[in-house]
Amino acid sequence: MTAGITARILVIEHEADGPPGHVGRWLLEAGCGLDVCRPYAGDPLPEDLDGYDGLLVLGGAMGANDDDHHGWLTRTKELIRAAAAVGLPTWGICLGHQLAATALGGVSKRNPNGQQIGLLDVGFTPEAAGDPLLGPVSGTPRRGVQWNYDVVDPLPEGATVLAATPAGEVQAVRFGPAMWGTQLHPEVDHAIVAAWVTDDERTAMADRGLDAERILAEIEAARPELDESWRPLADAFARLVLRHADE
Repeated sequence: MTAGITARILVIEHEADGPPGHVGRWLLEAGCGLDVCRPYAGDPLPEDLDGYDGLLVLGGAMGANDDDHHGWLTRTKELIRAAAAVGLPTWGICLGHQLAATALGGVSKRNPNGQQIGLLDVGFTPEAAGDPLLGPVSGTPRRGVQWNYDVVDPLPEGATVLAATPAGEVQAVRFGPAMWGTQLHPEVDHAIVAAWVTDDERTAMADRGLDAERILAEIEAARPELDESWRPLADAFARLVLRHADE
C-alpha cells in the first residue's frame, strides 16, 4: 500500500464527465487510497468488496433504472447491497444516491417539479445534527451544486432524511448505519459542470428561462465557499473509512 495511505475506497465512475473531482482530492489528502473503476470504459467491477474500506458511487447523466442501456448499473446496485449488508462506509452522489435508494427498495423517478440546477440552499433536518457524516456540516447554512432531473421518492424502509428542499425533495439521506446519499454534488467545480452544458442542454435551459453562463459564473465565484462548506463532509467520510480500516 502506498506510503501514507491506510485505507482503500472503491470509486465507481459512470462517465468521463463525472470524475471524483474535489471529493477525490480531499479523500486522498485525508489518507484514503482511491481505486477508480470506470465500467463505461471497459473496467470490470470487482466480484466483491474484499479489501475495501469504503465505497463511493459517483454521478452520471443516466437514470438509476437504465440498466438495459448501461449494464454495469445492475452490478453497482449489487455491490451497494453487499456494502449495506456488512456496514461498509458508502456514499452515493447524485446518481450514486439514486442507485443506493433503488438498490435498497426505494424509487428514483423524474422530479414532478422539474430539474434542480445550480447553487441551491441545503435544508438540513434536525436529524442531521447527530449524523456521523452530515453532522459536521449541518450546523450552519450551506449551498450546494445540484444538477438533476430525478429525485428519490419514496425512500427505502428505514431511511432517514437529513436534508430536503422546501418542497420536500430529498437532498441527503442516511440509508443505514454506514450508508449515505447526497443529491447535491460536493465534488464538482466550474470546469466539471461546464462539460455538462452541451449545446442541447444550453438551449433547453434557455427555454426554461435559465441562463447557463450565469449559473456557471455563480459556481465559479463560489469556489472558496464550496471548499469551506464541503471539504468537512469528505473529511467525515474519510474518518469513517479509516475507522473501518482499523477494525
